[in-house]
Amino acid sequence: MTDSVSKEQRSINMSHIRGENTGLEIAVRECLFSQGFRYRKNDKKLPGKPDVVLKKYGAVIFINGCFWHHHAHCKLAYIPKTNTDFWINKFERNMKNDIKHSRELRKRGYHVITIWECRLKKDFDKEMKRVIKLLDSYINEERQ
Repeated sequence: MTDSVSKEQRSINMSHIRGENTGLEIAVRECLFSQGFRYRKNDKKLPGKPDVVLKKYGAVIFINGCFWHHHAHCKLAYIPKTNTDFWINKFERNMKNDIKHSRELRKRGYHVITIWECRLKKDFDKEMKRVIKLLDSYINEERQ
């Protein structure tokens, strides 16, 4: 199947996709901040450069786009019809890196939370309550 736009237009479209400070990342950070959580963002010293680092809680948060991180069983995680081999390899590399980075962070003692784009879009408040409950459990774990 041929692409419906020119190579030049596709390149322009792809160059506008942000890797950091997406709308969902900003919304998640604003929610956490409003609940009293203080964090660092995109810490380059940590494997995978987590979107949110909460040192006090020993936790990191990745806010994953379903397409780019190929969320299992998600309708947003489709394989484009053009250049299929490239995309399959790209998604496999991304998924392997996600697993590798999570393992490395856990070895360093961090709790790793992954928030998926589709869950935030479906019910933002419910997903954030889940995340905050996890963070609270981590701080309570430290007190015991």
